[in-house]
This record gives sequence, structure tokens and C-alpha cells, in this order.
Amino acid sequence: MKEGIHPNYREVCFQDLSNGFKFVTRSCVQTKETIKLDDGRELPLVKLETTSETHPFYTGTQKSVDNLGGRVEKFRNKFARVGLKK
Repeated sequence: MKEGIHPNYREVCFQDLSNGFKFVTRSCVQTKETIKLDDGRELPLVKLETTSETHPFYTGTQKSVDNLGGRVEKFRNKFARVGLKK
């Protein structure tokens, strides 16, 4: 491996602001805040609006929008007259 071209990875704590969920992973993100964990470690802190704990796709609370089909049909009906001329 070449020297000096790889980022400086370190452990970083990411915190979900909506429910307080925290997880630690390795990252090279720059932060200004730190957090002291229950085990006594002090790590850089990154605050996130949403994580896999609160995102509707991962929690199974995602809502299906059925009116999209209605809009597509409305568009087709509106421009059916314009169509390609043969």
C-alpha cells in the first residue's frame, strides 16, 4: 500500500436525534463534538436526523402512495389526443 494516501479511520459515535439511538463505527468524518459512552470511552460525535432505527423503509412503517397510478392515468388521458402522428 502507498503511504499517505489513505484516510485516518477512527471509531466515531453516530447518534439519531429523533430517538437517541447510538452506534459506533469506524469513519474519517471530521467532528467538533465528543461524547462519553457508558463504557468510559470518549469518541467523536456525529448527530443524524434519521438512521435505520427511525427511517420508515427500515422500520416497516413506509406508506404506499396509491394515487400515483391515478396521476399517470390522468396524464395519459390528457395527452392522448396529442400523441404521435403516423
